[in-house]
Amino acid sequence: MSQIFIISAPSGSGKSTLVNSLLAHEPDLIFSVSYTTRAPRGQEQDGREYHFVTREEFRRMIAAGEFIEWAQVFDDYYGTHRRYVDQGRAEGRDVVLDIDVQGARQLKEKIPQAVSIFILAPSREELEKRLRARGDVSDAVIRKRLAKAAGEIRNFGQYDYVLVNDDLQAASERLLWIVRTARLRAADEQVQARVRRILETFELEESEPGT
Repeated sequence: MSQIFIISAPSGSGKSTLVNSLLAHEPDLIFSVSYTTRAPRGQEQDGREYHFVTREEFRRMIAAGEFIEWAQVFDDYYGTHRRYVDQGRAEGRDVVLDIDVQGARQLKEKIPQAVSIFILAPSREELEKRLRARGDVSDAVIRKRLAKAAGEIRNFGQYDYVLVNDDLQAASERLLWIVRTARLRAADEQVQARVRRILETFELEESEPGT
């Protein structure tokens, strides 16, 4: 059975860098590329960072039930297509979902056993510094993202793990540790279930007359 990993973070927390590091160390993971109605930024490419679609196409996909979760963030829509989770289940591979707090809440309700991880910068000042270092947004947009970050961080308690990205190498190692530990735990649960089935065959044999 495939394991689902939900990873969320305020914009500027370094989530993309950490996820890329995770995928480099665990290449058998399936990464879910979200759909969005916002325009590409900088060097972003369709199908790599996001699938960029029109509002009309996004609404059509909502009506068709193609998203396992979706949310409106500011003036744009973001959603996770069901095919990534379906592919993981069909192939027995684990899936990484990069989604915001709203989407994480929706997905946890549908898949309670999913492992959720929240990433954040060590302080408001550091987060603002990282946002400004991008150089592609205005002061008004930065203020809006900082306000949104405050709201997201207040929901940290709904996640299974919280990771403070104050040192990239240490944070990368911790994220890798979280994912590997969860995968080992899931594998151990499968082994225990198999052992219980084996034990049932012994109990059935012992219950037969003349044994």
